[in-house]
Amino acid sequence: MKGIVLAGGKGTRLSPLTQVISKQLLPIYDKPLIYYPLSVLMLADIRDILIVSTPQSLPAFRRLFGDGSHLGLNIGYARQDEARGIAHGLLIGADHAGDGQVALVLGDNIFHGTGFSEVLAKARQSLDGCVLFGYPVTDPHRYGIAEVDDDGRLVSVEEKPSRPKSDRAVTGLYFYDNDVFDIARSIRPSDRGELEITDVNRVYVEQNRGHLEDLGRGFAWLDAGTHQSLLEAGEYVRVLESRQGVRIACLEEIALRMGFIDSDSCYDLGRGMIDSSYGRYVMEVASMLA
Repeated sequence: MKGIVLAGGKGTRLSPLTQVISKQLLPIYDKPLIYYPLSVLMLADIRDILIVSTPQSLPAFRRLFGDGSHLGLNIGYARQDEARGIAHGLLIGADHAGDGQVALVLGDNIFHGTGFSEVLAKARQSLDGCVLFGYPVTDPHRYGIAEVDDDGRLVSVEEKPSRPKSDRAVTGLYFYDNDVFDIARSIRPSDRGELEITDVNRVYVEQNRGHLEDLGRGFAWLDAGTHQSLLEAGEYVRVLESRQGVRIACLEEIALRMGFIDSDSCYDLGRGMIDSSYGRYVMEVASMLA
């Protein structure tokens, strides 16, 4: 399975911040926002990852990650010249995915929960069509909403319904088989001129090949797309890290624990950031797991 991080868009809801920097490079407490969705792909044991972003932002992502080899990853880059929808961004990664499965994650989504890697592994193993990840919300009319049967199979997917059939919002994480590219090419742009990922998911529903993995109690899903949600996400991370003494979405630690790199390499990565508490934490983890 290959991974795609969609890190494009103008981020207009975060203006004036995003007039000078990509939304996905804004800080969520102690690390850039893009660390969080990238960590999800790593926890899913995905090492071949494509970052899709604007021509203006791609050089900054290249400076941040390079080719990803220091993390045991193979990171590539592709440009999206204009925001034409999530499904359009997915199509940009068609060559990257080849003839295999693909995991797509939105660059402004944050996931956190105990046992998340096991949930992701289960979703990969059971993938037959698509797997969406649902999260209970109190205001379902603001989200794409999934309805499932008793077996977790998708019955319907609606975008911001006036009369929601469930309270399960579809998060910004999607697992697809390779048919998704033909499906995405077949859909037509919506009234706002975009290729909607909900329309792609509806095809899988019609084919009876869609499943919802429920992220319920014990999980957090945050969308850092507004000034308030950006601040709330940073505070969530700060509180948990301060109380538990562990770092959320620490890419170096995840790479070590997943076996992508060894403890010596991890320690060296931390030493390169020794003046920051983040760097010293990486060094401590590397020493502990040596």
